[in-house]
Amino acid sequence: MDEVFNIKKFDSYKEDNRREVKAAQGGLPTNLWETYSAMANTYGGVIICGVKERKDGSWYTTGMQDVSKLKRNFWNQINDDNKVSINLLKEKDIETYEINGDVILVIYVPVADRADKPVFINKDMFKNSFKRNNEGDYHCTRTEVQAMVRDQLRKTVDGKVLKEMSVADLDQETIRSYKFMLESKRPGHVFLSLTDEEFMVKIGAARKMEDGKYSPTCAGLLMFGQEYMILYEYPQYFLDFREHLRVDVRWTDRIQSQSGDWSGNVFDFFTRVSAKLVLDLKKPFKLVNMVRMDETPVHDAVREALVNCLVNSDFYESRGVVIEKYLDRIIINNPGTVIVGKQQMLRGGESEPRNGNLMKMFNLIGYGERAGSGVPDIYATWEAAGYVEPTVEEKFGNDQPNRTIVTLPLVEKNQSQNQSLFEKSTDFGTKSGEKQKEMQIRIEMIYTKLKENPSISQKQVAEDLEISVKQVKIVTDKLQKQGRIKRIGSAHGGKWLVF
Repeated sequence: MDEVFNIKKFDSYKEDNRREVKAAQGGLPTNLWETYSAMANTYGGVIICGVKERKDGSWYTTGMQDVSKLKRNFWNQINDDNKVSINLLKEKDIETYEINGDVILVIYVPVADRADKPVFINKDMFKNSFKRNNEGDYHCTRTEVQAMVRDQLRKTVDGKVLKEMSVADLDQETIRSYKFMLESKRPGHVFLSLTDEEFMVKIGAARKMEDGKYSPTCAGLLMFGQEYMILYEYPQYFLDFREHLRVDVRWTDRIQSQSGDWSGNVFDFFTRVSAKLVLDLKKPFKLVNMVRMDETPVHDAVREALVNCLVNSDFYESRGVVIEKYLDRIIINNPGTVIVGKQQMLRGGESEPRNGNLMKMFNLIGYGERAGSGVPDIYATWEAAGYVEPTVEEKFGNDQPNRTIVTLPLVEKNQSQNQSLFEKSTDFGTKSGEKQKEMQIRIEMIYTKLKENPSISQKQVAEDLEISVKQVKIVTDKLQKQGRIKRIGSAHGGKWLVF
């Protein structure tokens, strides 16, 4: 039958591509188990058997044969460890519906607990583990499988003791700076009266060995080590801050762990970068007990977001931590996906950082939220400040490293829900001074790109200048209206005429 099927019941599963339809006319589809594995390893989802999708996106029922037998086969296979590594489902997770005389089977797949990941099929963890992105199911890479295996442990990943190293090998200046900050935040704290070695043990940065030697934990190495030493344990380790406040240069400031002129460790990166991130934030005049308050909840939220990035980073993954500051937004990009899942992180109430000892160290000096409400509090702070809502995105698949990207817009809702400062600044009749000059420089840079290579795509221009494709389109539209350029041919196969 070709009756239209009402999909509104499953609209909530559209986000993150968490729903899948399968015809299932001849029995259980062979790729059903790939989708089960992919959903269980990602955000969960719903598999709807007995339905197909038209080209226009609408659904229709296909008419399945002998649904009772199909259900029996499903339960037999999901409980067979030769087929599936684990059964996550209960009876209530499978429902049947009759739609215009046709029967459909709905399978609700939950997110697997991290102790059960990866969920794989056909007894081969490395070849048959799947995840799901916006394009559908894909084979996990070996690196992704290894990351899930690491995250299985309930013990925090950064608690490993590095027996071949000594606390004396760490950067002593960084340790002194940390203790000074602790003293300023918590005067007279009991830990401050301890020896350096005992202090490091108390904060989770070291362990006393049987021979009396004090060896650092992975957390201690990350927080207080020199960059070259950190690379012994974390070969992919890299921290990078890029500031983009002018358009005529690639970046206006940069701090990166491999520069050699500072320690390159997590604590020093935090202190340097957090100061840069909050430097230009608004500071409205406010008195508390007749004392001017120079900072706002937004300042605190930015620091919390930076700490959240560092304590949840998988430093074994490639590409490292990248923090970018623009006039209109802050982008915090770290290796690894969210250990409790993106949905739980947004809900709050459950705190399980990947690097729990790092979290303890930041918490001691007044940063980091242990109650699991850190990210929801950031959203609430942005709402109270009148800013456009932050976004959280996880990227994986297509042979790219796993990443978590948090974007903190610095644009007020009453300015525009959709436009960035750059986009608004292209209307030169309403802008003046330095901002107008900078925007004009950017337009000339894009014009030059088109002149040098008339076949260049807007996407390539955006990548070269490190801006969005939307921003490039705004400028090219303006240049066309001014008669300085003209597009000949299609969007993909055409070229620019530059006058």
